[in-house]
Amino acid sequence: MQVGIVSFDPMGVAVDWLDAYRAGDIEALLDMHADDAVVHCGCGGGKTITGREALRAYWVDRLREYPASSLDDLNPWHNDGTILSYVTSAGVMSALFAFDEVGRIKELDCSPPH
Repeated sequence: MQVGIVSFDPMGVAVDWLDAYRAGDIEALLDMHADDAVVHCGCGGGKTITGREALRAYWVDRLREYPASSLDDLNPWHNDGTILSYVTSAGVMSALFAFDEVGRIKELDCSPPH
């Protein structure tokens, strides 16, 4: 089994994502996602979001309804991913990140921790 060499810091990207979320910087959030990114949101019955305009609409709602405040926990996740817990107005949330080869978010699963 060959182990890939990661040319970016997965945990650093996750922290940058949280910083952009906390700052309400929708353009930075969108730019962090790969063109074919998929976001799975476990809140409110769950939904899957794909495409830049759908991601924009999703983030506009999230930034308004559930602003993020502080980092709760940060850990590596298998296959060069990251799991991050953060505090919002709705409580602690968990975000699981998978990245493409250049460090853009390929898949994001976010939900209240189980």
